[in-house]
Amino acid sequence: MLTFDIITIFPEMFGSYTNESLLKRGQKKKLLRIRVHNLRKWTKDKHHTVDDRPFGGGLGMVMKVEPIYRAVQAVKLKNKKTKVILFTPRGKKFDQQMADRYSKLDQLVFICGRYEGVDERVAKHIADEEISLGDYVLMGGEVAAMAVMETVSRLISGVIAKPQIIDERVTKDRGFIEYAEYTRPEVFETKDKKKWRTPKVLLTGDHKKIEVWKKEHGKEVGKLEK
Repeated sequence: MLTFDIITIFPEMFGSYTNESLLKRGQKKKLLRIRVHNLRKWTKDKHHTVDDRPFGGGLGMVMKVEPIYRAVQAVKLKNKKTKVILFTPRGKKFDQQMADRYSKLDQLVFICGRYEGVDERVAKHIADEEISLGDYVLMGGEVAAMAVMETVSRLISGVIAKPQIIDERVTKDRGFIEYAEYTRPEVFETKDKKKWRTPKVLLTGDHKKIEVWKKEHGKEVGKLEK
């Protein structure tokens, strides 16, 4: 079972997300465990302060190292294969290869930053890896945590009802292919009488031709580790 521990100041954001669809199924089958933690629990002042002004000046506030350190120490499982992930625009761009590697772990601890950023000592001394979803800045790490959790979870055997869905998209050189999909109706007519048709090859039942078509209309979105 893979355990996700999410450290955030907005735990309510994860309530409905983690209790729907495949994530709900994975937890029910005890393939996943998702624990969401309020960072303010590990503060020691009466105001539950998690941020402060940056040394050297600057706009915005910076998340403090102390409560994050205590939180990670409290949730980190002992004698398990664990990675502590900090979400930051400066991190390595998340991809399918990383998801494959994470799916083989026992625990992933996600640190969700907010405000102007997180004290650099978290990146240097607490996190094992820094991750970014792309070349843009989000309001915080929560959306990134959801994206990584979903990408990793679908690679765990049994979470998806038909695991061959994943297998059929992994190529010989371990590339992961995403191709165009169609379903009924075969022809869709718009209000202005335009007809959007399904490619004829997909209706032939000729599996070899269909496979060729899929490869021609597919895109490799990542490479998995061998």
